[in-house]
Amino acid sequence: MPNKPLTIDLNADLGEGSAHEEAVMPHVSSANIACGGHTGDVSTMRESLRLTEVYGVAAGAHPSFPDRVGFGRRALEMSPLEVTAAVREQIEALKEVAARVGVTLRHVKPHGMLYNMAVKDPALSLAIARAVAASGIKVYYGLAGQNSVMLEEAAKLGLTVVGEGFADRGYAPDGSLWPRSQEGALRPKKEAVEQGLAIALMGQVTAVTGETVEVPARTLCLHGDGAEAAEVARDLRAALEDAGLRVMPPEPASTFGRFLR
Repeated sequence: MPNKPLTIDLNADLGEGSAHEEAVMPHVSSANIACGGHTGDVSTMRESLRLTEVYGVAAGAHPSFPDRVGFGRRALEMSPLEVTAAVREQIEALKEVAARVGVTLRHVKPHGMLYNMAVKDPALSLAIARAVAASGIKVYYGLAGQNSVMLEEAAKLGLTVVGEGFADRGYAPDGSLWPRSQEGALRPKKEAVEQGLAIALMGQVTAVTGETVEVPARTLCLHGDGAEAAEVARDLRAALEDAGLRVMPPEPASTFGRFLR
């Protein structure tokens, strides 16, 4: 068993129009805010940023393929230059709103299909990382695991990379996320809390098909739009703290090797 970590970040994908957002926010330490690609506008960005201030949560950008119709969950054919431009545009949109309300963005985490494709596509991963680096934001969240190339490409550009595990999503045997279209993709509340705790303490998860998967994560994600999102956030945070972990955003100076190995 790996050495027990002292801290863990708990992040949620927010700014997506969920009625649960304000109930989720007090229990997380980082918020990934939709910035116009799959959903979101100036009004929703401003409100999400306001809530991060109220509850002391680190704010980050959650860019996606420019696909509002498909909520960013469809694969789009875009060149690397087009991806870099689209991601940069979304980050800058959120940065502009954040500057108006006095919030500094701390990290970037891609959304949906853009995220899932980047896990295995070096060119796409590099295109996203270039947008992040150009924005001046230094911390980048991506899928934890030895088969994830998105953190490798981001690290090459000098970004601080943070391996991410998913409390409320099923895993495939190769460490990727189980497709949403298939049974087992979403974890109910009790299983989500148990899975998040296992990832945080042991760096492991049981795949939908039964295999043990290594997930060396330093941040845990839960989806803010789920029906049980607030309850999962509350119960998972309590479970993490009961296990002796301090829930907080990752330190900016954390190294690439620490998160991937």
